Amino acid sequence: MSDSTQPKLDLVVIGNGMAGLRVIEDLLEIAPARYNITVFGAEPHASYNRIMLSPVLAGDKEFAEIQTHDRDWYANNGITLYTGEAVETIDRRRRMVVSSEGREVGYDRLVLATGSRPFIIPVPGHDRQGVISFRDITDVNEMVAASEQGGKAAVIGGGLLGLEAAYGLHKRGMDVTIVHLMDQLMERQLDPTAAELLQHSLTQRGLSFRMGAETAAITGDEAGRVNGLRFKDADDSTLDADLVVMAVGIRPNIDLAKSAGLHCDKGIVVNDTMQTYDPRIYAVGECVEHRQAVYGLVAPLWDQAKVCANHLAWRGHSHYDGSVTATQLKVTGIDMYSAGDFAQGEDTDTLAYADIRRGVYKRIVLRDDRIAGVVLYGDTRDGGWYFKHMQAGTDVSAFRDLLVFGKAFVEAGDSDEPTQEAA
Repeated sequence: MSDSTQPKLDLVVIGNGMAGLRVIEDLLEIAPARYNITVFGAEPHASYNRIMLSPVLAGDKEFAEIQTHDRDWYANNGITLYTGEAVETIDRRRRMVVSSEGREVGYDRLVLATGSRPFIIPVPGHDRQGVISFRDITDVNEMVAASEQGGKAAVIGGGLLGLEAAYGLHKRGMDVTIVHLMDQLMERQLDPTAAELLQHSLTQRGLSFRMGAETAAITGDEAGRVNGLRFKDADDSTLDADLVVMAVGIRPNIDLAKSAGLHCDKGIVVNDTMQTYDPRIYAVGECVEHRQAVYGLVAPLWDQAKVCANHLAWRGHSHYDGSVTATQLKVTGIDMYSAGDFAQGEDTDTLAYADIRRGVYKRIVLRDDRIAGVVLYGDTRDGGWYFKHMQAGTDVSAFRDLLVFGKAFVEAGDSDEPTQEAA
């Protein structure tokens, strides 16, 4: 029986972020007539590209430029959209969701795309006025408003998000200090050499750093507004701040799934077809735990959404096997790329190239003649090329000596290399 002659099933998607939306987009492409689709989004906006919030904060883009679909798109595709309305209850026995407005909507299939929440360090003063996270457009608007007063900002967290927040506030005219618990920036994505180059570049741009610093408390004035940080060190040293941004990581948003009795650990636990322990309920994106891994980057979300949509469309079993992730920093004039596992081990071999004066550094980690990890700083043009070889598990022994010089050298030096591998 074809899609057009089957009665439509009811699909409810909880979460109108990038993961939930991608499932819908993929589903409309392969089985547009299979479901009546209802979407609930807790935010008031139709949809926007969350990974482009950093350029909005920095003033390089307007919010309108990062909005992905307007309300007409939902209406034209027959999708019922409820914005500013979170789902508060999933009644699995009745197969019904209940929203904050008391709205009840039944489902045959349910997709949870509830995303993640920023982790707020529970130090004294964390709830003061002027302490914010960097997660959505509301946070960006708060930061922009604060920056209009000038003054000093402290960004707690020297990871990807913290650096992008710090750079954006600096561009908006604030005096910004990055406070990081570790001795090097982006310790999960960079090795010490690349991290040092990055910190040097950011210092030259006017950012300040307090490395190896643990926040003991966020201090404030009599009105309850933040005025600085106090550190856990021998001197109880302090830092003045009119704004404090917490960018110390995210946690999967699993509260709704847990209250519905779905199995959760770090995230909502799913199998290789993105189904939870209730086979009618799927989960995708940052709220998900798959094979004990949770992901906070966009590429795994696309992979998960595709598998979920295929399964919802009854297109046979495509499986999600996990993702190798790559990271790039969205700071104008700083090129940095990192992918895979670049930890040194007894079973690894490292190729490195450094031209520190020019600010160029490359490190490629090999395991069994295959690329296990790569760190590029200053010249990232070949990042995608290395990543493809890493994903494909290419044996690079034939062009190992040229590998650190990149795609052009390898292809010039070995014209017999299969074109699909070098693409």
